[in-house]
Amino acid sequence: MAEPSLRDIADKVDDLARLLARQAGVAAARPTGAPAGPDVALLVDLHALRSDALTCAATAATAPDAEAFEALAGGLERVLAGRGGIVVAPVPGDVFDATTMDAAEVVAGSDATLDRTVAATLTDGLRVGARCVRPARVRVRVHRGPTDAP
Repeated sequence: MAEPSLRDIADKVDDLARLLARQAGVAAARPTGAPAGPDVALLVDLHALRSDALTCAATAATAPDAEAFEALAGGLERVLAGRGGIVVAPVPGDVFDATTMDAAEVVAGSDATLDRTVAATLTDGLRVGARCVRPARVRVRVHRGPTDAP
């Protein structure tokens, strides 16, 4: 998978601006008193943009560029939270939760206390309210007991 370029991120920001403008028109047309729930499509796009910014930060050629991309990702995470989204970012040692995580990789482990725990997070996930719209992709440890040889 190719790393996103600054042009790719700028295009996504433009797409989000159009989505926000369209959302403003829909909100104006909503009947008075109708509940306004989170815009899941917008949150998914913001989450993807945050992931791209973090990838750019990790691969930036200079420290100032990395800091700028990290600041962008932090700002996008605040916007996500303000609109009802929660970033799912498991840390190593967390118990695997199939409702918010996808076991993208499984690694054998010899320590039974670490069975079904997160070894590493490959990509963060996104939750909107009680619904997980993008599960975090994780590497999961699975305990393999001693095998009996015939």
